[in-house]
Amino acid sequence: MARDNGVLEPPTPEPTLSGAGELRVRTANFLQLGLPAKLLLLTGLFVMLAEILIFVPSLANFRVNWLTDRINAAHLAALASDAVPGGAVPPALRNELLATAQVKGIAIKRMGQRRMVLPPEEELHIDATYDLRAKARGVSQLIADAMATFTMSPNWMMRVIGQPSSPRGGQASSVMPYEPDDFVEIILPGAPLLDAMYRFGLNILGLSIIISGITAALVYLALSGLLVRPMMRLAQNMLQFGEKPDASRIIVPSPRVDEIGTTERELAKMQGELVHLLQQQSRLAQLGLAVSKINHDLRNMLATAQLMSDRLAALPDPAVQRFAPKLIASLDRAIDFCNATLKFGQADEAGPQRVRFALTPLAEEVGEGLGLPRETMGWQVVSDPNLEIDADRDHVYRILNNLVRNAVQAIETAGERPGAVILTARRDGASVRIEIADNGPGVPKKALANLFQAFKGGARKGGSGLGLAIAAELVAAHGGELRHVAGRPGAIFVFDVPDRPHSVVGGP
Repeated sequence: MARDNGVLEPPTPEPTLSGAGELRVRTANFLQLGLPAKLLLLTGLFVMLAEILIFVPSLANFRVNWLTDRINAAHLAALASDAVPGGAVPPALRNELLATAQVKGIAIKRMGQRRMVLPPEEELHIDATYDLRAKARGVSQLIADAMATFTMSPNWMMRVIGQPSSPRGGQASSVMPYEPDDFVEIILPGAPLLDAMYRFGLNILGLSIIISGITAALVYLALSGLLVRPMMRLAQNMLQFGEKPDASRIIVPSPRVDEIGTTERELAKMQGELVHLLQQQSRLAQLGLAVSKINHDLRNMLATAQLMSDRLAALPDPAVQRFAPKLIASLDRAIDFCNATLKFGQADEAGPQRVRFALTPLAEEVGEGLGLPRETMGWQVVSDPNLEIDADRDHVYRILNNLVRNAVQAIETAGERPGAVILTARRDGASVRIEIADNGPGVPKKALANLFQAFKGGARKGGSGLGLAIAAELVAAHGGELRHVAGRPGAIFVFDVPDRPHSVVGGP
């Protein structure tokens, strides 16, 4: 509490939650529970709700049956009183008949006449009147009357009107059967009815709790075994796999054929693919690290070789003058490749620097760089010497070099016949089509699915598939597509290089 000028102030009351706020807090607390606890609570709640829906009509039916028993007992007492000679019932017999029927007074209406058979000893105040005849009863009214019974005072009196029933539910047989308008009317205290309803309610409540507990346990165990435990197993496996995604933590699918079994199998499949992808990415990262370490030293070595080739070009020997420019160009290209080694696989690949140039000299340069032709390998360029292509010269060189090199290596690996590689080029409208064919063993079927994917499409033993992947990427950068065509025998790779939209065939 605060003190101001010597006066004690009352403590500030802590804020209390409104009804809506308290409901939100309880809902949040429920949502934070685990799946088994939620299932157990909801199962018990729904079973108890079902028991309540059954309990209320059962209590109303018990009340009707209890009152009907009093009507039947009163009917028998009335018959006994009618059998007394002279019709005058002695007080002792009257009291005994009323006590046996558990009522205070009995009246009967027959043939349109109502008469008091066993009147009460004293005048009684009637607090409520109930008509149990079929035409006056309704389910909702009976339930409302049963609930109102619990609100009455301890000494309340009621009048009940009804017709006696046989044990099988029909009208009680008598000398004069009851007409629809005939009835038995009784006056009785409400305390015995209230006590009987309390006993019945407690018995039903105890039985409902036992049934609810057993039912909730059985439902919980069934749902827990069929749904909750498999779902918790899935969730636990995903958490463990997320912490360390390796092959040892891939979920083992159960033999179930329902939706959970399907989910387990699909999860195992996705986890396997993810592990394979992560392993591949790890290998690629290690490869990139190794290449970056090698790149520096290799570039220095090539720079040294370039200086020596420059000195070699100064010699007056005709053979040297013939080959030195090509050697220098090859070294320059190799140095550029070293500087751009890590560009493969990047999200943004540099676009081609397109110019128009003659294709045949470049194709012949590719063959000379690979030592073609030679004794065991034929080489032929079928193309118009004046054919020009609108593309990046270095990119086209790399494309042709990779494709021709793959063809030569495939033929040399087979070693069954004299090899031959043919490069054919022709203009087709606004694009140039280039085809490289060989008479080697062809591409294995197992390599066709991933032919142009790095480290997956290797067509020969020990191959990485990088050559075809790089070639396909460079062709795509020019707007074309690298395709494989099965040869007879051998393999054929075809691609188109379209001209730029603003370029003109035969222009500068």
